Amino acid sequence: MSRAQIYLDHAATTPVTPEVLEALQPLFGGEGFGNPSSPHRYGRTARAAVEHARRQVAEAVGAEPETVFFTSGGTEANNLAVVGAALAARERGAPLRVAVSAIEHKSVHGAAHFVEDLGGEVVLIPVTPSGVVALEALDEALAREVAIVSIMAVNNETGIVQDVAALSARCTAAGVPFHSDAVQALGKLDIDLDTWSCASIAVSGHKVGAPKGAGALILRDRSTIRPLVRGGGQQHGVRPGTENVIGLVGLGVAAEQSVRTMAEHGEALASLRDAFEGAVTTAIPDVVIHGREAERAPHISLLSVPGTDSEAMLMQLDLAGIACSSGSACTTGAVEPSHVLRAMDVPRGLGIAALRFSFGAGNAERDVEAATDALVAATERVRRLAGVLRG
Repeated sequence: MSRAQIYLDHAATTPVTPEVLEALQPLFGGEGFGNPSSPHRYGRTARAAVEHARRQVAEAVGAEPETVFFTSGGTEANNLAVVGAALAARERGAPLRVAVSAIEHKSVHGAAHFVEDLGGEVVLIPVTPSGVVALEALDEALAREVAIVSIMAVNNETGIVQDVAALSARCTAAGVPFHSDAVQALGKLDIDLDTWSCASIAVSGHKVGAPKGAGALILRDRSTIRPLVRGGGQQHGVRPGTENVIGLVGLGVAAEQSVRTMAEHGEALASLRDAFEGAVTTAIPDVVIHGREAERAPHISLLSVPGTDSEAMLMQLDLAGIACSSGSACTTGAVEPSHVLRAMDVPRGLGIAALRFSFGAGNAERDVEAATDALVAATERVRRLAGVLRG
């Protein structure tokens, strides 16, 4: 008899929702397969589907459809925002310098490093031990004449929420574009581009029930960046190339659905997360919940069990049928603490023990019980083995 599998890694990716699957079916046959740049009826059908998805994404984030530029996902959107702004700055004779927080997703840090490869400079904005960017730290970065500031809305490892409205207002007052990686925020926080006063935000479909390979950069003024990809005239040349119609239709439906159900879904996720953390804290008194003192998105719990390491724990949990991750999926396999935990001054012993559990559609109270039991059993085995090895 096969062991029941419990998926608690929704921050890494989510299953495609039934509503998205239903919306995609017509695109596999009939007239929906056309190239959206073609003038005939097949192309017009595909174009109509893409533009409908654009409107859905715009409404989900409180923006206008013409500000939505589709990409292959959050990584490309973040690169387009950060590197594109740096290239625009260099073109107008300004310093090739960008500022990013120390806890950004690796796609933002990778984009910043590319700016360095171009001969530019990166200003790293520190965070407090609670994982929050302080306004004073942002002010110091703004004093460096940067082309753009990038600070994520929700951290993908800890779930910690930044005060995007306050941070972006600070940047706007200083005349500096503010970009926010909102990949983990879509469907979890109330996003409104005007309230946040961001120059741009990035979203990704596979975090909210759409297929992988579809995302968007919502860009208030396309003249503030330079494109990274050159080709045809699609999307005003900001991001040329034949659109991924199937992925984008899925993104549109998923974005609309996630916002429509956000309040009810978020409450349910927070309840599961809190129940899980309460049960784990009771069963393993010395467990550390990272970011618990800060505001967090409802779906993520990052914890460390002293005396263990995440790779050994993940192996035990996987054998028990529990799917989770060590911090971010993009850093799985690393032998050192993630850059996020290092930025928060988390001791190395706790950093290498960090496990991320992220809840989503389909999870229930029984999953909390099973995950807690599996975590307790894994802790006992790994600590026992560690004691044997030390002895």
